[in-house]
Amino acid sequence: MSSILEGLMGQLEGSALEGLSRQLGADRKQTQAGVAAALPMLLGALSRNSQDSSGAESLGAALDRDHDGSILDNVGGFLGQGDTSVGAGILKHVLGSKQNRVASGVSQTSGLDSASAAKMLALLAPVVLGSLGKAKRQGNMNSSALAGMLGQERQDLETKAPAEFGIMNKLLDADGDGDIDLGDLAKGAGLLGKLFG
Repeated sequence: MSSILEGLMGQLEGSALEGLSRQLGADRKQTQAGVAAALPMLLGALSRNSQDSSGAESLGAALDRDHDGSILDNVGGFLGQGDTSVGAGILKHVLGSKQNRVASGVSQTSGLDSASAAKMLALLAPVVLGSLGKAKRQGNMNSSALAGMLGQERQDLETKAPAEFGIMNKLLDADGDGDIDLGDLAKGAGLLGKLFG
C-alpha cells in the first residue's frame, strides 16, 4: 500500500471530508470519489516533475520553505476555510496547462462539476505538499531521496491499478487534442477505490 496515499486518506476522513463536502456543495460519496481521483493525479504529477534533478530540487526547496507538514495538524480546519489561493499557485506550478484536463478527469470520475473538481484540487494540493514536507523532514531526505520516494509511490499505484494509472498518465501527458477516453476511469470509484476498497 502506498504510504503517502495511505496517510493522506487517513487525514481526509470524518470531519475533514465533511468540511470538504460542504465547501464543494457536494454529497459525501461524490467528494470521496473526487478525492480518490485527485490524490493520485497530484502525486503522479509531482512524481513526474521531480524526475529530473532541477525539478526535484525545486520541489524540495518549496517543501522546506512553505510546507513543513503543520497543515496536517488541522486538515479539517484548513479545508473548512475554503481558501484556494495557496493551492491555485501550487497547481499552476505542478500541472501548468494541464489543470483543466485534470479537473475534467476528476469531474468525470466523481460526478462533481468541473468547477467543484478544480476547487477540490486547489484545496487538496497544500495538504499533499504538507504530507510530502512532513515525510521529507522526518526522513531527513535530500531532493534525490524525495524524488525516489515519489517514484516508489508511483510504482505502487501502477502495480495496484494499472488501467486507471494508464488513464491518469494520458491525462498528465495530454497535448490538448481532446482524445482521452475517461470512460473506464469514470466507471469505477477511481484509483483509490482499488487501493483501499
